Amino acid sequence: VMQLALCTDVLADLSFPDMLDKVKSYGIDAVEMTAGGWGARKHVNTAELLADDAKLEAFKSELTKRGMRISALNTSCNPLWPSKTGEEYAKSMYDCATLAGKLGVKKIVAMAGLPAGAPGDTTPNWIVSTVSWPDFMAPAYEYQWEVTIKFWKKFAAHCEKCGVEQIAIEEFPGTMVWSASTLLKLREAVGPIIGINLDPSHMMVLGADPIAAARALKDCIYHVHGKDARIERGLSDVDGILEPRPVTETADRVWNYVAVGCGQDLKWWKEFFSVLSMLGYHGDVSFEMEDLTMSVEAGLQTSIDALNATISK
Repeated sequence: VMQLALCTDVLADLSFPDMLDKVKSYGIDAVEMTAGGWGARKHVNTAELLADDAKLEAFKSELTKRGMRISALNTSCNPLWPSKTGEEYAKSMYDCATLAGKLGVKKIVAMAGLPAGAPGDTTPNWIVSTVSWPDFMAPAYEYQWEVTIKFWKKFAAHCEKCGVEQIAIEEFPGTMVWSASTLLKLREAVGPIIGINLDPSHMMVLGADPIAAARALKDCIYHVHGKDARIERGLSDVDGILEPRPVTETADRVWNYVAVGCGQDLKWWKEFFSVLSMLGYHGDVSFEMEDLTMSVEAGLQTSIDALNATISK
């Protein structure tokens, strides 16, 4: 049975108890909260909870008394950035896994990260084509995978020690894992603790079909984000689907994240969840509100209505 969860950064202006009450008011009993990485981390003070058992127990009691649970702890970021910030991100991921162990949370959501293109470089480099420039692109890509696999083998071992059973990596453009094939490459190198946080919106904006991708990812779908995207007619016909403009410039971008049902129709979403169920996924669908074309409240309600109408309960 699939159940709705909510990524709580969208309610970062609310305190932890008030946020839980707000989520409960939507009829949702599970939360995905940022506890590391570049998220707001407003609702989980990881350092404080690791240092103070009394605060940890008080934190858990707020969930228990409302009959709520943690769907996953999210620590998405770029831990492979060769910089002080990258090192801080990596440490926050380790702390997140440690906290997950203390909370009994078995799943964390993360991103694979993106290294620089060569030793000594400091700028992350997303390489999407190696054929046209094989003399320098291909070696850089190979180096990046070496760095990525080394990090994730070490981090996966830490997660296992903490009792974390699943690392759900979101396939995010601009990271080493941005597709089904790149996820499978990392999983093969590191082991079955690695699976995907299947966020269909990221596949849509790169021209992939999330339903076809789900079939290719059978048995390693560990988490699902209920998030939609829309390739904007007219604009994408001129410039294609790669988009460097800030997400705030919605009217000019060739694609946008939108509330569920404002990109793909509900028939598509019903098929998506039906196929996931057929493939054996019966976990949470964690709704992530990132639609900047409407108010937060409108985006939340629109998406929740659409997901309630389409998930395979």
